[in-house]
Amino acid sequence: MKVQFPIRICGTGAYLPEAVRTNQYFSDYLDTTDEWITSRTGIRERHVVADHEATSDLGIKAARDALDDAGLTIDDIDLIVCATATGDHQFPATATFIQGGLGSKHHIPAFDVSAACAGFLTGTTVAVGMISSGMHRRVLVVGAEALTRFANDEDRTTVVLFGDAAGAAVFEKSEVPEQGILYWDHGCDGSRAKDIIVPAGGSRLPASATTVAERLHFLHMKGREVFKFAVKKIEKLIDDAMQHTGLSPSDLKLVIPHQSNMRIIELARKRMGLPKEKMVLNIDRCGNTSAASVPLGLNDARRNGTLQEGDLVLMVAIGAGLVWCVMLIRM
Repeated sequence: MKVQFPIRICGTGAYLPEAVRTNQYFSDYLDTTDEWITSRTGIRERHVVADHEATSDLGIKAARDALDDAGLTIDDIDLIVCATATGDHQFPATATFIQGGLGSKHHIPAFDVSAACAGFLTGTTVAVGMISSGMHRRVLVVGAEALTRFANDEDRTTVVLFGDAAGAAVFEKSEVPEQGILYWDHGCDGSRAKDIIVPAGGSRLPASATTVAERLHFLHMKGREVFKFAVKKIEKLIDDAMQHTGLSPSDLKLVIPHQSNMRIIELARKRMGLPKEKMVLNIDRCGNTSAASVPLGLNDARRNGTLQEGDLVLMVAIGAGLVWCVMLIRM
């Protein structure tokens, strides 16, 4: 199939905080066990930000790693897009702190996109549009999250899910006709916007003694409803991508799904008839890292040599909103 957008990934990077929190940490104070968490989520451990770290600190380190991989400096970049749901502050954008931390001398534009778990792919669509239009030559997309700061440590159904991390990629125009985006689709079902939400802290429900006492500044999620939605939507997104491109799952070198739940990933894998080695996984050691999970998987696959130039990779994610994005790229 003809490439729609001749874009190449010239560098990727990642950063995981040093501290690791195993399932035992939760079973020591919550009514849960390692077996319960692992069997229902696939998660065994997750990384946690240090007291002195914020989301931008993770993003800066992942961005530097991606720039080094590309053989570039920040002054070779024309735009920074940061995908995050857990920014350093209400404003300004976390991307501005990343730009400052990277030492940009040219005052390049930097802004955030908020699509939670689908954030990196949403940011990538922005990068593709900017490069294809000729507005920018190279774009750095960062997916960074400090989700453990927003997890309710009294809710065993959600607090065990999340980890902190950042992943990044540098995009530029490709001169190879066969290289780039073959297919993409994204959307939103805003009628389900409250299915995953931090209720307080915004203009709808500003911070007060009551919102703090009621723990409304932590993440709330309708787990069962989101699970059912994600299973059906991921299957449809993948089916649509295959149908529109005339490809089959066997043509894919890898699938990089958002790491929300091992059961969702396994259902999608079996539905596609893919062997386990074609499905990128990091949920067991990282947990759900939201906007960071897809670029973490992409970086792992590139760094370990699994993903080579010319390979087909499908990336898919569903996040709070409820929003979704799927992208098929020939590397």
